[in-house]
Amino acid sequence: MLRPIQGLFSSEDYPDLLVGIGQPDDASVWRLDDERALVITTDFFTPVVDNPYDYGAIAAANALSDVYAMGGAPFLALNIAALPPDLPTEISAEIFRGGAEKALEAGVVIAGGHTVQDKEPKYGLVVLGFVHPERLISKSGARVGDILVLTKPLGFGTVATALKSNLADPEDVDEAVRWMKRLNKTAAQIAVACGVRGGTDVTGFSLIGHAMEIAEASELGLRFDYKKIPFTSGAKKYAADWVFPGGSFDNQAYYGKQVRFKPEIDEPSRILLYDPQTSGGLLLAVPSEKIDDFLDQAAAQDQPAWVIGEAVAGQGIEIRS
Repeated sequence: MLRPIQGLFSSEDYPDLLVGIGQPDDASVWRLDDERALVITTDFFTPVVDNPYDYGAIAAANALSDVYAMGGAPFLALNIAALPPDLPTEISAEIFRGGAEKALEAGVVIAGGHTVQDKEPKYGLVVLGFVHPERLISKSGARVGDILVLTKPLGFGTVATALKSNLADPEDVDEAVRWMKRLNKTAAQIAVACGVRGGTDVTGFSLIGHAMEIAEASELGLRFDYKKIPFTSGAKKYAADWVFPGGSFDNQAYYGKQVRFKPEIDEPSRILLYDPQTSGGLLLAVPSEKIDDFLDQAAAQDQPAWVIGEAVAGQGIEIRS
């Protein structure tokens, strides 16, 4: 008789599997010894921007982010790609160059990979990293009283949708691309140095979706102040015109029942919090006694960081105006 797959690969059967299928985290973690654990993840997707180099760099930054979100340091990666057979060689080369240079910036070696044919381009990385087993950041690590910090603004999905609809201003696209290409490396290093144990990165499930994962895994509630949440310059402009990706409404339908908005927050503003992000920032639950140190280190290292809320007793998410 076959056991359920979760039971097949549980920590009870494999005590060195610190994070696996049974936990809603950003990467799998396997303990090697008392000082090191291996962090393993993969991510890839279709183009979110027109420029192939930027697409490759964004996809690489996004894949690397899962290791940073666990408090780890990536060191090795493999390309994973699906490309149309008629795609010009110079375009595929630019995709791979963008990924390679972003990996180089992260101090990561791309040691190989695998490519298949498909109708629409897809690119990303398999990434390996190291983390100290006692310094792991996880979605279950938040505690009541922690201060919620976000390290990139929101709105990438809305801006990308405006681009696809030929509605986006070039400067808005350039701003979103710069943020999506930015590594979460420094933010993760500061988080580990400040003893952060709860957090994740904000990607396709939106700020609310990934925050809800923290709330459920940590068995607490989260309270956000809307006015403190950062957005890219174009996000609210396109939201006012109801330019949203379909994923925003999927996220709202799935997570909305667990979210309490103050009535003065209008509907476009609410949906922006369900905006699926690509290569978004880290959402960190910083111990209250460490928040000043965290912000001081962030300022000293030119790492953006916004205090947007706190972890509280209870359940679900509250959004204050």
